[in-house]
Amino acid sequence: MSEPILLVIEDDQNLAKLLEYNLARGGFKCHLAGTGEDGLEQLSRKSFNLILLDIMLPGIDGFEVCRKIRQHQLYKDIPIIMLTAKGEEIDRILGFELGIDDYVVKPFSPRELNLRIRAILNRDRRQGGKMQEVLKAGGIDVDLTRHIATLEGKELVLTLMEFKLLVALMKRKGEAQSREMLLSDVWNVDKTINTRTIDTHITRIREKLGETGRMIKTVRGLGYKLDEKEVDDYAG
Repeated sequence: MSEPILLVIEDDQNLAKLLEYNLARGGFKCHLAGTGEDGLEQLSRKSFNLILLDIMLPGIDGFEVCRKIRQHQLYKDIPIIMLTAKGEEIDRILGFELGIDDYVVKPFSPRELNLRIRAILNRDRRQGGKMQEVLKAGGIDVDLTRHIATLEGKELVLTLMEFKLLVALMKRKGEAQSREMLLSDVWNVDKTINTRTIDTHITRIREKLGETGRMIKTVRGLGYKLDEKEVDDYAG
C-alpha cells in the first residue's frame, strides 16, 4: 500500500505543524487546512485516506464540515477522526451521530493518534475498504491516491475536472446520473457554471478514451452513465 495521505483541518498553526511532523514520522503524508472551507476545497481537488478534523474552526465548524462530507457522494466514506479540546459527552455523541470514526480529546499522545489512525485504516482494509483506492472499468484504472488514470496500462492525460468527472462516473458505474448531479460532484454546484459544461468535458474524455469511450453513454433528457457492457459488446 502506498503512503496514506491525510487531510488535517486544524486552525491552530502550531498544532497543525506539530501534527504534520509527528504523522510524517509515523509514515503518513499530510495536507494542512486552516479552515473548514479550505478543507472542503482541498477535498474537492485531491483524494485522501483519512481526515483529522478539529471542531472549533473559524467560519463553519467541524460538525458542519463533517455533515457536508458525509452528505457528499464522492467523499462520504472517508474515515474521520475528530480532534478537539471539547470532551463533553454531548459533543462526542453529536460527532458519532454525524458519522465520525473516532474522537480524540486534546491534549493527546502523538503515538496514540498514530495507532488510532492505523487501526481505522487497517479495519477498512480488512472490511474491503470503505475507500476504493483504485477504480476499475473497461480497461480503465483510476488510482485515487496517486491521482492517475490509465487505459490498458497507458497513462491518460486528463485535466483535473476530466479526472474528477471520470471518477464520479466510475464510482456509480451502471447508474444514470443527471448533469446536475455530476456538476455537484465535480464543481460543488457553482451556480456560475452551466450544466452543459458537463457535455464538453464528456466529449473530451470520450476522445481521450478512444473506442473505450463508448461505455460513457448519453441518457437522453438526463445526463450520462458508464456502462461496461458497451465495451464488452463492441469487443465481442
